Amino acid sequence: MPGDVNFRKEDKMGSKLLSKSKYLNGLQCPKLLWISFNRPELIPQPDAVTQNRFDQGNLVGELAKSLFPEGIDIPTDDFIKNIHMTKELIKLRKPLFEAAVMVGQRYSRADILSPAGEDEWDLIEVKSSTEVKDVNLHDVSFQKLCWEDSGVKIRKCFLAYINNKYIKNGEVNPHELFILEDISERVEEVGKDIWDRIDEMFEIVIMADCPETPIGPQCSDPYACALSSFCRANLPEHNVFTLYCGGKKACELYNLGITEIAEIPLIFQLNEKQQIQRSCIVNNETYLDKERIQLFLKELQYPLYLLDFETFSTVIPLFDGTHPYQNIPFQFSLHIKEAPESVLQHISFLSEGTGDPRPGLIDTLSKSIGESGSIVAYNKSFEENVLKDLSIAFPQHTDWINAILSRFIDLLAPFRGFAYYNPSQKGSASLKKVLPAVTGMDYTGLEIAKGDDASLAYLDMAYGDLSEAERLTIREQLLSYCGLDTEGMVRIIEKLEEMTG
Repeated sequence: MPGDVNFRKEDKMGSKLLSKSKYLNGLQCPKLLWISFNRPELIPQPDAVTQNRFDQGNLVGELAKSLFPEGIDIPTDDFIKNIHMTKELIKLRKPLFEAAVMVGQRYSRADILSPAGEDEWDLIEVKSSTEVKDVNLHDVSFQKLCWEDSGVKIRKCFLAYINNKYIKNGEVNPHELFILEDISERVEEVGKDIWDRIDEMFEIVIMADCPETPIGPQCSDPYACALSSFCRANLPEHNVFTLYCGGKKACELYNLGITEIAEIPLIFQLNEKQQIQRSCIVNNETYLDKERIQLFLKELQYPLYLLDFETFSTVIPLFDGTHPYQNIPFQFSLHIKEAPESVLQHISFLSEGTGDPRPGLIDTLSKSIGESGSIVAYNKSFEENVLKDLSIAFPQHTDWINAILSRFIDLLAPFRGFAYYNPSQKGSASLKKVLPAVTGMDYTGLEIAKGDDASLAYLDMAYGDLSEAERLTIREQLLSYCGLDTEGMVRIIEKLEEMTG
């Protein structure tokens, strides 16, 4: 229990409240904590992908409420009213959803507060993840402290998270979708020093100036920090954080005062790929290992089928036979080149309506790929895994899928192996970086230019409240984006042939 010193530190906060979200900010980064209180305008609004993740989490939270059919939902639009309603409703000894408590300068809202025994309560946090994470334990630890300091006895703490083995069959069964795990002992363990951490956060919040916090692992752990772009705004173009697979090594260099890859001392240990990257930057040149590229090109057998899938995934599965977070293919682009001098052919599929897109996709694809020739993908494991899932879902296509899997060639391979490297790639071997580096083509001008955006656009097109004109617009944008992926692979191969011919 806190003593008078802790209360005095809380008093310094004035009208500022330390919520559980800000407490987690403080655990991750002092700078993030200070800015969230004192300069919140510097924190950008979540992008569409992040917002979708929040929305998915909200859907999971709503579904979890059905585990407690007698529960009472407390409105959250007015947080003071929410607190007062909680004080009254807690007397009824029924499960409460979104119950809130404010004690001192700390504020917390529980996903589910469920009565246990005569005068105790179970605290249940709902997450859309598929495992218990350390950050979840700290999250619940803060909540438990707030409730207990307000006089509410917490018996046990639970995490309700997603069972990724669950297979939908008819209506979603929340009792099978969720795993309810007792995390009481682990919460107790991480909560031993919680007041020390809170005291430190109070001191940080009331500081006149933002604490200097170096870029480091905390920028992406446990979450990608919203301030990442802000904190890296003044770094040079080829900074050490663009070092290929830099990880801890990049942080070590940064802490040594080295920000540019070109400034990395020759005595500093870099692997072969990182050495190539540094050399290309220092000499402003492109690296090309002709022999390795030629060996790769010899693997290609015409006709070539250049294939790319677009998929979406949802926490709560939409279709029978699917599990949480399963990649559901809704679109493919297939460029076909019968011979080196042949005219390029293009076949595409993009599902329409709200039904399961997979039957139409696999039927069209199976009729489009011939019995011989290489099937080229960029990062082929993704396409292979999608096909393996389709084989399970549609066993009538299993033989065909097994036969074509052996024909896949990964265009990522020579770039991941640094047989080719251009400084403009900035340590990345992704198609989005390699395509402009090799061919000069890029995704500029496309409304949809990333896979995550394509997934959200499709879900909006299929399930959103849009006009027919808006759906048609999104459809054209999706076709353009996916088509460029496979056309781009064709042009990359052509350029590699020119470079090594």
